[in-house]
Amino acid sequence: MQKRGCGIRTGSDYRERLSPSLWALVAAALCGPMAALVFSPLDTTVAVVIGLVVAVAIVATLVALSPVVEVRDGELRAGRAHIAVDLLGEPVGVVADEARTARGSGLDRRAWHVIRGGIDGIVTVPVTDPEDPTPSWVVSTRTPDRLIAAIQRAQVRLRTPRR
Repeated sequence: MQKRGCGIRTGSDYRERLSPSLWALVAAALCGPMAALVFSPLDTTVAVVIGLVVAVAIVATLVALSPVVEVRDGELRAGRAHIAVDLLGEPVGVVADEARTARGSGLDRRAWHVIRGGIDGIVTVPVTDPEDPTPSWVVSTRTPDRLIAAIQRAQVRLRTPRR
């Protein structure tokens, strides 16, 4: 018996890492010289090495821990959460002023949010499962049109009978 909401293996249709902006990475990398200053009274060479290690470690950690938005195996994955696309309604993408409103005053506190500053686009997908207390998912994306298309393709695949 197939569990309701389980996706059929369709492969990865869309994948995007919501990595920090260049300015955030540069600001994080500035922690390296600060760490080097702390250790400079001990030894200049040690201070430079520690500064480089700190800068690389912080930047690598920010990139590695940034959330991934993905449509794969009949599921929408955003950060730690995933939901089958057959439990989702019609996705809507917005950019610019509409996206700022969607991230601000238009944000539903009950929705699942994966929002990152510096990423202009937002895709809102209503949840059609009556048992789910979350009314929608609000996801940041650099390419709202591609994410919407991937969700719609996955939904069509699930509805189309196999031959």
